[in-house]
Amino acid sequence: MAEVTLKGVSKSFGADTALDNVTMTIPDGSFVVLLGPTGAGKTTTLRLVSGLDTQDSGCISIGARDMMGLTPAQRDVAMVFQQYSLYPHLTVRQNLEFPLKSPILKTPDDEIARKVGEIAEVLQISHKLDNKATMLSGGEMQRVSIGRALVRNPSVYLMDEPLSSLDAKLRADLRIELKSIQSDRGATLLYVTHDQIEAMTMATHVGVLDKGRVVQFGTPRQIYEDPVSIYAASRLGQPRINVLPAAVFGGAPTTAQSIGLRPEQIVQGEGEESLVQRVEHLGDQTRLHLSFKSHDIVTVTDAHTNLKSGDIIRIRPKNPFYFDATGARLA
Repeated sequence: MAEVTLKGVSKSFGADTALDNVTMTIPDGSFVVLLGPTGAGKTTTLRLVSGLDTQDSGCISIGARDMMGLTPAQRDVAMVFQQYSLYPHLTVRQNLEFPLKSPILKTPDDEIARKVGEIAEVLQISHKLDNKATMLSGGEMQRVSIGRALVRNPSVYLMDEPLSSLDAKLRADLRIELKSIQSDRGATLLYVTHDQIEAMTMATHVGVLDKGRVVQFGTPRQIYEDPVSIYAASRLGQPRINVLPAAVFGGAPTTAQSIGLRPEQIVQGEGEESLVQRVEHLGDQTRLHLSFKSHDIVTVTDAHTNLKSGDIIRIRPKNPFYFDATGARLA
């Protein structure tokens, strides 16, 4: 596999700036997840690395080799699109075999059969190998699309929300399998998702994008525990971080505009009174929806709590985040 480097990469579509001077390194063998809302530049980044689009400025290299002017085939990347792209007239087996039969790869027939069999079993589609692609459900089509990438051993895997169309159980299963495959192969994988659970469970590194810029890059734990801004803090964490006026608890720095509180930063049983508005029992945890000085707060408590709507509890902050008027984190 290979390291991927972007240096000063920018891309515009007419008057719209998709990427603005992006500099980022995807380490060799890493699983990098790009997070951000629609329009942040995540898919554009994948398309530029793949060679499907060309940057307006800057340099992209894979394995220390400049990619300018090289086609997707010459870049040796495998991409999974958000919308599955299969050959409808071919069977599942033939779709999975297709990349391996490329004149560039020249894979032996026995090796093709082995790889197709292994990937089909991982993706739970072994029983569909002889079906035409048109006979599959949407989720099955997406699994075949993922399989077409995984049968290869490219320099880089590029995946654009590949699990979004799958049901919850299969999505959870494939999160484990994808991470296992990536780890076992030492593969370099650049992955786009809106699902922060995927980011927290699979990524070695997370790149947070906002309006075409990388605002923070680090491990999931670093971004969760040490966010540089309200925006970065809001990308990870369930329930979402609570952002309130800085003065609501007292003791805030003079330049602080907001205070950020994750569930573990809210101490229950002491402090100021708060009204329990709603209790959500989720099995492994219970979420409390609180009203505190006319502000809404969501936190978690014991899974078997006896708290109910209308109860009063006391809360106080513990090691909170403070942010200035621009949303930037204060030291």
